[in-house]
Amino acid sequence: MSDVESRLRELVIETPSWGYGDSGTRFGVFPQAGRPRDVFERVDDAAEVHRLTGTAGAVALHFPWDAVEDYDALRAYIEARGLRVGAVNPNLFQDSDYKLGSITHPHARVREKAVAHLLECLEIATALGSTAQSLWFADGTNYPGQDDLRERRHRMLDALASVYAELPAEQEMLVEYKLFEPAFYATDLADWGSSLLVCQKLGDRARVLVDLGHHAQGVNIEQIVALLADEQRLGGFHFNNRKYADDDLIVGSVNPFELFLIFAELAAGDALPRLTIDQSHNVEAKVEAMVLSVVNLQEAYAKALLVDREALRAAQQAGDVLGAHEALLEAYRTDVRPLCTAARAALGAAEDPVAELRASGYAERVGTERETRQEINR
Repeated sequence: MSDVESRLRELVIETPSWGYGDSGTRFGVFPQAGRPRDVFERVDDAAEVHRLTGTAGAVALHFPWDAVEDYDALRAYIEARGLRVGAVNPNLFQDSDYKLGSITHPHARVREKAVAHLLECLEIATALGSTAQSLWFADGTNYPGQDDLRERRHRMLDALASVYAELPAEQEMLVEYKLFEPAFYATDLADWGSSLLVCQKLGDRARVLVDLGHHAQGVNIEQIVALLADEQRLGGFHFNNRKYADDDLIVGSVNPFELFLIFAELAAGDALPRLTIDQSHNVEAKVEAMVLSVVNLQEAYAKALLVDREALRAAQQAGDVLGAHEALLEAYRTDVRPLCTAARAALGAAEDPVAELRASGYAERVGTERETRQEINR
């Protein structure tokens, strides 16, 4: 148990700056009291999540959403709050120029604009001390014949190769994929295989980023983990949960057994990849939802660390189907809450993060402060 607790204390989860702001559905955005109005207030919320959980010491940033004039000042602010910058996420899906794609757009002018933003994010990441570019593209087509599918792939490879050539030595490129949306006929990076092929062409510092909401129903995510890890191309995870599609629900809220099985594969390797929460809570309180997500990740990882690997291996080699399955279930059924509580206490975090958050009055306090400042600024 001491080894498990030690590894739990080493766990690092990146929380996303965008997960603290207003969000909603395609039908509307639902403002919440106390919502942060700039990147500094988003960092404040991320720092509170880290204070409570002990393992959320990095904050992923999104540009231009988190753009500022002085990145040295932003980095200093983040570090003063006990955090560091996680992955940098370029935005290539909201500008009207990208209606038909960004790096796969049929017009060279638009592709050049997209590449310029990607190169800008390399500089931003360097200034902030980030070591990863996290790339997701909305590029794709909505109708058969809309564009040449092979041409789009060639444009994408050319654009990413030009960015990869400028990638600083300390940074890696994480290439995400998505089955559908907002392109509904063909997304240019539709699955892990498409992403892997791109990464293999780019170089060793290009790896696949898996988002748990970006697959068809019933896809075996843990098998994807095993395959990519075995090829040394698993760059990271965007954790959330889904019932139907890319629902951005709290991690572990719908399918906790799947989350455990994913961590069972992750824990089988030498080191964990980059682990990031990617959620846009619509009806939940933002900070509390993020705290609960981190706690659920801690517990899933703890259960995975308790798997008796020797017993599992012996059952597998003996062809003992149910014996091997029971080896996993034994760990999954374990109540790891006391273990996680001890690990958080050792880190100086809260034994019960959600309860402490509610008791602290943080949400009410920042709600009042931010509303007051907003009134003053008017």
